[in-house]
Amino acid sequence: MTAIISPASILRSQSPRLKSLPPLSLYIHIPWCMKKCPYCDFNSHEVRGGNDNVPEAEYVTALIHDLEAALPQVWGRSVTSVFFGGGTPSLFSARSIDAILTAVRTLLPLEHFAEVTLEANPGTFEVKKFVDFRAAGINRLSIGIQSFNSGHLRSLGRIHDDREAHRAIEIARKNFDNVNLDLMYALPDQTPEEARNDIETAVASGVTHISAYHLTLEPNTLFHRYPPPLPDDDLAAEMQVMIEQTLAHGGYTNYETSAFARAGRESRHNMNYWLFGDYLGIGAGAHSKISFADRIVRQMRYKHPRDYLAKATQGLAASGAPVMEQHEVERSDRVFEFMMNALRLTRGFATEMFLERTGLPITSIQRQLDEAERRQLIVRDYQRIAPTLIGRRFLNDLLQIFLPEKNKG
Repeated sequence: MTAIISPASILRSQSPRLKSLPPLSLYIHIPWCMKKCPYCDFNSHEVRGGNDNVPEAEYVTALIHDLEAALPQVWGRSVTSVFFGGGTPSLFSARSIDAILTAVRTLLPLEHFAEVTLEANPGTFEVKKFVDFRAAGINRLSIGIQSFNSGHLRSLGRIHDDREAHRAIEIARKNFDNVNLDLMYALPDQTPEEARNDIETAVASGVTHISAYHLTLEPNTLFHRYPPPLPDDDLAAEMQVMIEQTLAHGGYTNYETSAFARAGRESRHNMNYWLFGDYLGIGAGAHSKISFADRIVRQMRYKHPRDYLAKATQGLAASGAPVMEQHEVERSDRVFEFMMNALRLTRGFATEMFLERTGLPITSIQRQLDEAERRQLIVRDYQRIAPTLIGRRFLNDLLQIFLPEKNKG
């Protein structure tokens, strides 16, 4: 009797194979926030009528069901980091965060001393609550400060002022020894001196990590529809250079395009993203990248909290987790996706990691590497490939070299 081989099986047998699986992180999305910021394009939903209208207990149950349904895809793999993102995860009670982390520890092998991060906004800070977050297992806090200037905070639609920003940092520093501040620059009508004051204030706070993002007008945001007056490109570039120099003088290493850390305090969770590691994302709209020996899969959960809750709590034993979209990463896309992340790192990546994470030999992109080197966008040897200063400044031009032919105009 002749065996029937499906076309999918044939294609899979020709796909690059991974000799080992990359590290695995867990991302947990909590989609509610007190107010939707006009620049935000994340999957976040404004709380209307107060916290009592957030189905917190129901959502925690849905997250646990989601995680249980996803277990077959990551069975036997340990988790190196956990990240609660949003939205504003600090809206949830410490009791809920504890229940989620208890389920994680029960269902997955969580590495000893794993990094466990919670995003928080200054407008949600309460001393007792953050003491309890630490007791629940959160060991890294990421605070969305954005600016220490009350005028700029108002223009960004933030619910806190400069006084609350300073108080949030004070509470965080008392309870956590690993704290990140998110700041933005090139804000509406911002001057270089105002940008300098923001970054110097962040340095003076003594936190271990600072993320400094250029404000961009993303599609499907209020700022995109009604653009505010922003500094021009030259002024924004001047601010960027000043920020990098100020942070360097303050003892922070610029290890990724927008990330600066004290020695040994780089975000392990984000490093795993940037080095094309795996991550399981649970929660409304969460994204996942999961590798198998013969394929790499990307997924997205149902985006709207209402739809996610319905799907996650139905007990979908037949169809698994509440996944809205799923596709395999094609051979040509593996190259671009790897480079799109790894070339954001100042030190680039070890050459051998390209094969480990994509299943493809580095020689498969020899032509692209040659072009990038000829244009002085990268430096390389047999051990490491890294963007030059020019490559970091013109990252989009560098990445364009590795874009699959099918996507080039």
